[in-house]
Amino acid sequence: MAALTISIQDVVFKLFSSNLTLWQIFALRGVLAVPLLLTVSWMRGAHKGILRAAFGKWPLLRALFITTTFLAFYAAIPFISLSTVGAANYIAPIFVALLSAYVIKEAVGPLGWIGVLLGFVGVVVLLQPGTDAFSPWVLLPVMGAAFYALAHITTRTRCQGVPLAALSLSQNTVMLLAGISVSLLLVCLKPQGEMVAAYPYIFGEWSTVRPNDWLVLLLLAGFAVVIGMMLAGAYQAAPPSTVATFEYSYLVFVAVWDILFFDIAPTVASITGVILVVTAGLLVLRRSSHTANRPVA
Repeated sequence: MAALTISIQDVVFKLFSSNLTLWQIFALRGVLAVPLLLTVSWMRGAHKGILRAAFGKWPLLRALFITTTFLAFYAAIPFISLSTVGAANYIAPIFVALLSAYVIKEAVGPLGWIGVLLGFVGVVVLLQPGTDAFSPWVLLPVMGAAFYALAHITTRTRCQGVPLAALSLSQNTVMLLAGISVSLLLVCLKPQGEMVAAYPYIFGEWSTVRPNDWLVLLLLAGFAVVIGMMLAGAYQAAPPSTVATFEYSYLVFVAVWDILFFDIAPTVASITGVILVVTAGLLVLRRSSHTANRPVA
């Protein structure tokens, strides 16, 4: 469900990226998301202690990791297809599995390793490195993938008892501050010339926000709150290597959205990659089932 929701959010983000800058979207979305989250928490009676929990050391570090991931991810979205951006970002399960096995000592198991590695092969098939289909923009989400893995290992090991609303609050607050900070930095540096003309989405000035823009920003704010809670809950409840591999389903969703919204037809390579990714998820599911059914001594 989290992967599906993220894929829908990213369609909105890609369609909306020509209107406002990346940093403006992050800042204004945060301005809406933080009060929305606090209001929902208050209505559910879960507001007590939320600020103290949200702004602890580990939740903030986790939020910084996730913010770096999303900044790298969304910076690349206007320039390459959603499927390609997603495939590059989903090298993260390899990092998650390695950290799970060698840092937090959670068993991945033979089928789990096969599933993760098969998923990696699917990603390579989708990206087609070394060919004309490869774009240097994919390096941004690959970099973000490493921070994504660090974020979810931190969730599993250091944020196990932190309420989901608090984790979502810290994440959206850090994203808000990142949008404001980079916007102020660009105002001071005043980038000009070909760089701004070529990449206004990243280096341009803030645009006028129309009423329709506010509606889209409110929708993105709602997505941010829900996604933050769902992902945090998943990584609190299950081993990171299992959850990370099932996040591969995102690639299936965005392949469909590429066809429906952006008229990007799937290639043989993309179809092959998605089949490998789905197979990887099924292998991990089988591995989890075997682990759950193993007799206890």
